[in-house]
Amino acid sequence: MAKDKKLVEAITSMETDFAQWYTDVVKKAELIDYSSIKGCMVIKAAGYAIWENIQNELDRRFKETGVENVYMPMFIPESLLQKEKDHVEGFAPEVAWVTHGGVNPLQERLCVRPTSETLFCDFYANDIQSYRDLPKLYNQWCSVVRWEKETRPFLRSREFLWQEGHTAHATAQEAEERTIQMLNLYADFCEEVLAMPVVRGRKTDKEKFAGAEATYTIEAMMHDGKALQSGTSHNFGDGFAKAFEIQYTDRDNKLQYVHQTSWGMSTRLMGGIIMVHGDDSGLVLPPMIAPTQVMVIPIQQHKEGVLERAQQLMEQLKEAGVRVKLDDSDKSPGWKFSEQEMRGIPIRIELGPKDIEAGKCILVRRDTREKIECMLEQVAETSEELLKTIQKDMFVRAKEHRDSHISEVKTYQEFKDAVEHKPGFIRAMWCGDVACEDKIKEDTTATARCMPFHDQEAISDVCVCCGKPAHKLVYWGKAY
Repeated sequence: MAKDKKLVEAITSMETDFAQWYTDVVKKAELIDYSSIKGCMVIKAAGYAIWENIQNELDRRFKETGVENVYMPMFIPESLLQKEKDHVEGFAPEVAWVTHGGVNPLQERLCVRPTSETLFCDFYANDIQSYRDLPKLYNQWCSVVRWEKETRPFLRSREFLWQEGHTAHATAQEAEERTIQMLNLYADFCEEVLAMPVVRGRKTDKEKFAGAEATYTIEAMMHDGKALQSGTSHNFGDGFAKAFEIQYTDRDNKLQYVHQTSWGMSTRLMGGIIMVHGDDSGLVLPPMIAPTQVMVIPIQQHKEGVLERAQQLMEQLKEAGVRVKLDDSDKSPGWKFSEQEMRGIPIRIELGPKDIEAGKCILVRRDTREKIECMLEQVAETSEELLKTIQKDMFVRAKEHRDSHISEVKTYQEFKDAVEHKPGFIRAMWCGDVACEDKIKEDTTATARCMPFHDQEAISDVCVCCGKPAHKLVYWGKAY
C-alpha cells in the first residue's frame, strides 16, 4: 500500500483502469487514508460507519443462533502456536513476532495473532470438562495481523478488522451442521444486506484452511469478473482437540474429544461492496448498510423558508427511522449532488422555492439517477419504499451481471480461452487430482474457487485439464 497523499482530482473510469478506479474511490470517498506504517490503513469515519453497520447486523444474526461474544489476547506464545503442525505451517510466512518487552528480550517469542484458533483451544482445554459444557458458541470482534507482501485497501492489508467465530461440539455431526449453518448465514447476509450475490460451496483440499478437515466458502464476483472470497466457515473435526487435549466426559462417563468449527468475515467485504456496486461517479451503497440513506439538499437555501422546510423534511424522515442528513453548507447544489453521488448515498432530496410553492420535492436515486416527484407530506413513506426498491434492484442487477459472466467449458483449450477473453467464473469438471489444480493455476492463474452446493449438474464426465474421469464440478476464476 504505497504512501501517496496526493488528492484525487477525478475518479478514473473503471473501464480504463479498474485498479486505479478502485483506489480513487476509496480515497475520494474518504473511506481510508494511508498510514505511516507500510501496508496498514487508517479507516476514516465514512468507512468505519459502513463497517459498524455490517458489524451490527452480523452480530445480531450471530446472537440469534446462540452465539456469544468474548475476547482473546492478541499475543500467542510460540510454543502454543506450534501445537498444531499444519496450522502453524500454513500461517508461518505471514506471522509478525514480538521479541522484546521494553528493552528486555522475551524468553519466548510472541506471535501477533493472525487468527485465534490456538488461543481458543488453550482456553477450551480448561473450560470444557463435561458434555454439560457443550456446545460452546463463541465469537470475537478484533483485528489480526498478517504480513502481506502486496497490499490494497480493504482487500489485503497487514492489519485488518474481522470477526472470528469458534465453536466446540460433542459430535462430528453437530460441528458439521454449525459449519454449514454459519456459511449460509454469511451468504444470506451478503445477499439480503449487501445486495451481493454469492456462490456457496466447499474449497478443494489445496485451498482449505490450514488445519481444517473441510473449508466452505462464499464467492462473490466483482465488476471486473474477478472473484472475492467473502466469508469462510471451517470444520476442524477433532484435530485441534487432539493437539490441545480438549476432552469432555460424555453421558456414559467416558472421555471424548470435542469437534470444533471456525468462521470469519472481515473488512474485505468493504472492498466487495465497492467493486460490485460502484460506478465511475464513486460509491453506490446498498440502503441497508448506508450510514446515510437520504441526503436532503436545499436549492437556493438563502431564500426565505427553504432551509426551514428542508429541516422539517429531515425531521420527518428521522421520525420514520430513516438515516438522513441535511447538507446546508454554502457549496453549490451541483457540488453537493456530486458529493452525494461520490459517497454513494442511496437517495437525495432536492427542494427549492418552486418545489415548496408546489408542495412537492424531487427524489433522486443514486443507483439509476431516476428522478421522482413526491408530495411533501408523503416524503417519509415514499423514501422508505424507494429504499426497499433500491436494495432489491441492486441485488437483481448484481446477480444478472454475475450470471452473464459465467462460462461453461468442457476442454482445456476452451478453459484457457475463457480465462483470457471472458472475465468471470468458469464452470468445469475436475478429476480431484491436485496436479491438475496446480497446472491450471500455473497455466492460467485461475484457481478453484469452490465446489458449489447448488448448480452441481455435471457438464461432462472427464476432467477439463487431464481428460480423466471426473465427478467434481468446480467454479474456477481469477481472484483478489
